[in-house]
Amino acid sequence: MKILDRLEEWIIASLMAAATFVIFIAVLHRYLSGLPIPGLQDWLIAQNTSWAQELCIYMFVWMAKFGAAYGVRTGIHVGVDVLINRLNERWRNKFIVFGLLAGALFTGIIGSFGANFVHHMYGTGQISADLEWPMWIVYLAVPLGSFLMCFRFLQVAWTFVRTGELPKHDHAYVEGLDDEIEEARKAQ
Repeated sequence: MKILDRLEEWIIASLMAAATFVIFIAVLHRYLSGLPIPGLQDWLIAQNTSWAQELCIYMFVWMAKFGAAYGVRTGIHVGVDVLINRLNERWRNKFIVFGLLAGALFTGIIGSFGANFVHHMYGTGQISADLEWPMWIVYLAVPLGSFLMCFRFLQVAWTFVRTGELPKHDHAYVEGLDDEIEEARKAQ
């Protein structure tokens, strides 16, 4: 599981970094092309970055699909649980398991529809406008991300049934901040 966890995190971080870099290069290209520096201006205008927007859109779609699965695993999805938390523990646990299994069912269905769509898209030979990539590769994010999210819902449900624990995300926690506060206390 640790390998899958790290792979998921690596994919999200890599896509985020790459998209940021591509956008930075495209913006630099756009604004530097307008500078009246004869050699630089001619060279930049000759470069084609029309593909940057399309690539970033695709990277953000992939990032969002894998990020949603990460959110289920770590408990960072927004949930309205005011009424659930007011129930007695027996009913609360039943509603939580029902909600997790409903999430798994929904994402499993979306993954199945997505896989069917990708299968049909593969046969069409369609390509993207700027990058000229096969569109089935672009749409592969839907079944892969949805099936991963379905797996994460089942994983959280299994852990909850066994231990009664749900993943919690402490919004006040900042990595490394506790160490700095402790060092500041020792220095005083």
